[in-house]
Amino acid sequence: MISIHDAVDAVLAAARPLSDEEVPLLQALGRAAAGRIVSPEQVPTFANAAMDGFAVAGAELEAGRREFHVVVDIPAGRFVGEAVGPGDAARIMTGAPLPPGVDTVVQVEHTTVSGDAVTVETAPETGANVRPAGEDVAEGDVLFEQGAALGAAEVGLLAAVGIERVRVVRRPRVAILATGSELIPAGRPLQPGQIRNSNSFTAYGQAVAAGADPILLGIARDDPDETRRLLAAALENDVVVTSGGVSVGDYDFVKQVQEELGVQRRFWGIATKPGKPLAFGTRGDTLVFGVPGNPVAAMVSFEMYVRPAILALQGRRDVYRPWFRAAAAEAVGPTKERTEVRRCRLSHVDGRVRFTTTGPQGSGILSSMAGAEALFFVPPHYPGGEPGVELVVMLLAGSATERPPYPGARDVA
Repeated sequence: MISIHDAVDAVLAAARPLSDEEVPLLQALGRAAAGRIVSPEQVPTFANAAMDGFAVAGAELEAGRREFHVVVDIPAGRFVGEAVGPGDAARIMTGAPLPPGVDTVVQVEHTTVSGDAVTVETAPETGANVRPAGEDVAEGDVLFEQGAALGAAEVGLLAAVGIERVRVVRRPRVAILATGSELIPAGRPLQPGQIRNSNSFTAYGQAVAAGADPILLGIARDDPDETRRLLAAALENDVVVTSGGVSVGDYDFVKQVQEELGVQRRFWGIATKPGKPLAFGTRGDTLVFGVPGNPVAAMVSFEMYVRPAILALQGRRDVYRPWFRAAAAEAVGPTKERTEVRRCRLSHVDGRVRFTTTGPQGSGILSSMAGAEALFFVPPHYPGGEPGVELVVMLLAGSATERPPYPGARDVA
């Protein structure tokens, strides 16, 4: 068995960024920038009012003038090229461009209006309530570096600078194959000894969340020929995720078939619980994961190894989850020779983040993942701890560039 650290390193070393493509801006949502993106223009393109009110010359306010003659109304979207002269003001709406001759907006609440005259009751500083041209973005600014994730705010910023199409890394195609004669699709009645295939559904959801295009290949019975046929089809994609069939049972054919199809195994077995029998290999540039069949082990393995690989294939740098150290709100049970990855909920108590397990932590208890906000890591050979002990906690949301300090990384044979 290898450590979590070494397993993650091996996976990321094999994950080479995919080719890129140009897509319409909305199709870039959830994708990664294929190169540096530079702004072709400034935002805002003109100085504009940040408040409804009256635009005046700040120097006149500083000189003590409080009475102004309103010479023009400027709603948003209207450009006035004529300068506003001394002693004059422009009634202006939020977002409207400032005309020449003025540089300050007095909030309407701080004025008194009588006909075409306005009195400033409270004078702001020069330049107040004005958004200068280029305040947000200057022409030539680097908006995003290669590998940046393009979410709603990022796509909105690209739209704000007039970019309609953007080059992004193509989405990885992830083939998902469940194995086991005991599995049946959801919706069918169970016969004695059968269980429903949930792993394909959880893997599909995790792949979508990581920005991939998942492909469901169904269920391979415990038959070498059927496993070979379906796995051969899976290997035509960027990533293969099989669940089950990677242990040491008489009907665990996945590793054998992988080798027959030319998959070079990088490792098999990680010193962690759950997820010990995870297998990883490559065929060409295709990444091949064999995750355990138990539902929690399958999800945890995907989260810790497959997800970072999918992000790395997109050129992302933030392939890890955010992590921190938090105190246990309950006693922490002991471990044996493997690092244990347990599911937890988070709470704030006395200004500190605390974690509590989601209940029984067996690798077949899928409800422990459904209610989880994070994973926490218990080192190998841990004797157990009382409430208040601090451990590494890894969120199940968000992305980060810093690798979590998985405990037991180098001291487990």
